[in-house]
Amino acid sequence: MATVTPQQLGERIQEQRIRRGFSQSELADLVSLERSVISKLESGQRRVSALELSEIAEALSVRMAVFFEEPTPALVAHRSSQGLDTADTTIDALLADLADEVEFVQSLGALTLPSAEGHWPVPSSRKDAEQLAAQVRSQLGVEPGAPLLDLPRRFAELGLLVMSRDLGQDVADAGTILLRQGGVTLVNSGMKLGRRRLTAAHELGHYLVGDQYTVDYRVSEGRGDVESRLDAFARALLLPAASVTSDWKRLAERSGVRAAAVILASRYRVDMSTLARRLSDLEIVDSSEAAQVRGTVTTRTDMIEYDAFLADDELAGTTQPAIFQRAVLRLVRDQKISPERAVQLLWDLVDQSELPGPAPRDENEIWRFTS
Repeated sequence: MATVTPQQLGERIQEQRIRRGFSQSELADLVSLERSVISKLESGQRRVSALELSEIAEALSVRMAVFFEEPTPALVAHRSSQGLDTADTTIDALLADLADEVEFVQSLGALTLPSAEGHWPVPSSRKDAEQLAAQVRSQLGVEPGAPLLDLPRRFAELGLLVMSRDLGQDVADAGTILLRQGGVTLVNSGMKLGRRRLTAAHELGHYLVGDQYTVDYRVSEGRGDVESRLDAFARALLLPAASVTSDWKRLAERSGVRAAAVILASRYRVDMSTLARRLSDLEIVDSSEAAQVRGTVTTRTDMIEYDAFLADDELAGTTQPAIFQRAVLRLVRDQKISPERAVQLLWDLVDQSELPGPAPRDENEIWRFTS
C-alpha cells in the first residue's frame, strides 16, 4: 500500500463518510470517538491509529486498503470538477464504490478487460453516429441485420462492465466511469426493458468516445449535441438501418403500422418511443405514423398472434456481468479473498453457502517456496 500523508488520509476518510451519508457526529458515535476528533482526523490535524482506522473502515463498510490506494483517475477529475466538498449523488456514490470493487478484483489478477484503444471519435453528425454503430456491431461479430442481445456479455467484450440496480425514481438513468483498464456502467433498472437497453447502449457510446465520468440524467448542461448524437448511436446500434427499413416496409404494407410496430419492437427488444424515433431517423414514417408507433401498447393478444416477446430479465433488478462474477469466484477458489468479501462483491446475489471451496493444491507446490 502506498504511503499517504495525514491530510490525504483525512480527505479519503471524509470522502467515504460523505459518500455513505454520515455526518461527523454519526461516524463519531459508530467508532466511539468525539466529533471533534473526527474533524481533526479529516483535516489532517491529528494522526489516526491503525485500530481507529480499522474501526472507521468497518463503520463505513469499506476495505481499510481503500484509504491507501490511489483513486481512479476519472474519479479524481470528477471530484475536482465538482469541488471536494460536494457530496456525491446516489448514483455517483454507487459508481465510485463499484469502480473500487472492480479495480480491487483486477488488482488480484482475476479480471482483465480490454480498453477502448485510443478511444473512438465523438460523432459529429448523425451519419457519424450511424457509422460508429455499424463499426461496433462489426467488431462484436453481430450479423448486419440481427438483433443485438445479451448486452452485458457483448459490451464486456469491448471492456465495459454493465451492471444494474433498481435505484427508483428521480435518479439518473445510468452512469459510466472509465477505469485504468476498461470501464463500468451502472444502469438504473427501475425502467422498462427497452429503456434499459437503450440506456446501456448510450452509455457504451460514452465509454467508446472516452468520457471519463458521466452521469446520465438525459439532459446534460452544455452537452446537448453530444448526448443527442450518442442517442442516435444507441438507436442505430440496436436497430440496424438496412434490416429495420426492409422489415418495416414489408410488415407495414402487409399488416399495418400497429402490427409492424409490435413485431419490430419485440424482435429488437426496444420500447415504442425508441422505435418511433429510429423510424423517423430513417425517414420511413411520417409524423402521424411515428405518433401511432409511439402510442402502441403490446397486449397479450399481440403476444399470441404475432409471437411477440413482451418481457425480458436483461438488466432487470440487480445484475452483474458473468465475467465479473467468475473472476470473484476464482479469487475465492484461490483463497485470495474471504467468502464474506466475495458475497459483498457479488452484491448478495450468491449465498455464502453456494460459494466454491478452495482449489485443490498440487502436493509438490510447497517445494516452489523452499527451493
